[in-house]
Amino acid sequence: MKKSIGIILLVLFIDQALKFYIKLNFTLGEMMPVFGHWFNLYFTENNGMAYGLQLGGSWGKLFLSIFRILAVIGIGFLLVSLWKNKKSTGLTLALSLIFAGALGNIIDSAFYGLIFTQSTFYSVAHLVSPGQGYASFLHGQVVDMLYFPLIDIARSDAPSWLPSFLFGPDNHFIFFRPIFNVSDSAITIGVLWLLLFERKHIKF
Repeated sequence: MKKSIGIILLVLFIDQALKFYIKLNFTLGEMMPVFGHWFNLYFTENNGMAYGLQLGGSWGKLFLSIFRILAVIGIGFLLVSLWKNKKSTGLTLALSLIFAGALGNIIDSAFYGLIFTQSTFYSVAHLVSPGQGYASFLHGQVVDMLYFPLIDIARSDAPSWLPSFLFGPDNHFIFFRPIFNVSDSAITIGVLWLLLFERKHIKF
């Protein structure tokens, strides 16, 4: 139980600390290299799905926020049950990562619109009194910043056998193109751990 709670708190702390730093110091679309060309902090925002995927419109955003809240409540009850029954440590830790990741993005959706001004391509956001921000409750945008373009090939330099649909509007083939955050990473690691090592606990 202590390890599980520790993981949840650690993920939430790192996730929110990095998001606050990005939100208060980066203009939208600003990029800062961290390690060479393959690891960058690149500030983007989205309506709440992992790796920049989105549901369209205000109702899509609201549906996604409510769905995520219900999912977190369900995972929370499951974690409490696992703690009480002292079930598999691996299963508990994997669910803790998923819980923390989902909760981290819920915080953005629920509260960032209330406490931050709008980020733009020309100015950074500022903290404001609750309710004076850029959006209403559950309509805030999720902050993404982790960008790993491990491979970046211009169309003119690419081998002829590389399919054209792999090139983006900038005429570059980039792997890995999605921009994500610590919460997305925690969810992904938790799900992969479940699928690879805890399949005996999963009933399809």
